[in-house]
Amino acid sequence: MTTTRRKVLRGLGAASLAATAAPLFAQGAWPNKPIRYIVPFAPGGTTDILGRMYGEKLAAILGQPIVIDNKAGQGGSIGAAELAKAAPDGYTLGGGTISSHAINATLYQKLSYDPITSFAPITVYATQPNVLLVHPSVPAQNLAEFIRLVKANPEKFSFGSAGSGTSQHISGELFNTMAGVKMTHVPYRGSGQMMPDLLGGNIVVAVDNIATAIPHMKAGKLRALAVTTAKRSSAAPDVPTFDEQGLKGYELSSWQAVFAPAGTPQPIVERLYTEIVKIMKLPDIQKRYADLGLDPSGMPPQELAALIRSDVPRLGKVVKESGAKAD
Repeated sequence: MTTTRRKVLRGLGAASLAATAAPLFAQGAWPNKPIRYIVPFAPGGTTDILGRMYGEKLAAILGQPIVIDNKAGQGGSIGAAELAKAAPDGYTLGGGTISSHAINATLYQKLSYDPITSFAPITVYATQPNVLLVHPSVPAQNLAEFIRLVKANPEKFSFGSAGSGTSQHISGELFNTMAGVKMTHVPYRGSGQMMPDLLGGNIVVAVDNIATAIPHMKAGKLRALAVTTAKRSSAAPDVPTFDEQGLKGYELSSWQAVFAPAGTPQPIVERLYTEIVKIMKLPDIQKRYADLGLDPSGMPPQELAALIRSDVPRLGKVVKESGAKAD
């Protein structure tokens, strides 16, 4: 072998080694620049609250800013689609919910992402009930009175939600079906946009996450008629469930999770999971959960993946039976 040929082969070998080492080095150095965190709803809702809460803590741990980017619309689908197409390099993360990653798979005829295959699940932040809320101008004091009121005024009532396909939307449609009433759905681009209209009386009925509703419930600005979970919430123990007020079998829990794009290196996913679970156990975070009526989770990535695989068909059945439509 000639000297020239040996030099060429050595050069090729060095180039090959460098090409192999480059991504490993980049991965090992993660993160070395700011991380974008997509919130698929408008500011002010539970997904936004959790994204900012964990973003602040993660930024301090990782040594890089976490930049919150609200991309609202279509029950979280617009933001989820943007996360799905982002580079899988650990520099784009995003919140996801039971709507963006389960309900919308059935509600919308076509999504530009697959809830099961387009993401690298990291963990579930929390689960929580939704709550049926009325403005104080509504005379009903409990669910039975409200059902009678809506039946007596079939064209009068509509209900607001954080958007088409959200768990709030489907909770309201499930109530319509099981109570034999018909309230028109009024979708917003998130709880943060809906709540001012509800507080101001522009709409008088809504379904929302308990986390964003509870400050207004405690202040007496809104009346809670029922929670959507099978058991009462520890944050609002005086509010009965739909089931115990006669709608037997009514149950719909909401979950809040965090994802990366599919293909994100596993060491990055594992690092994020580990740090988030540590944050979840901090006393100030535990207090924040209690104040918001959230139940902490912290399930591993593989369990979140299994949850989505089971929730897509389970909630698809609820969507079909309720007759819910994308508004």
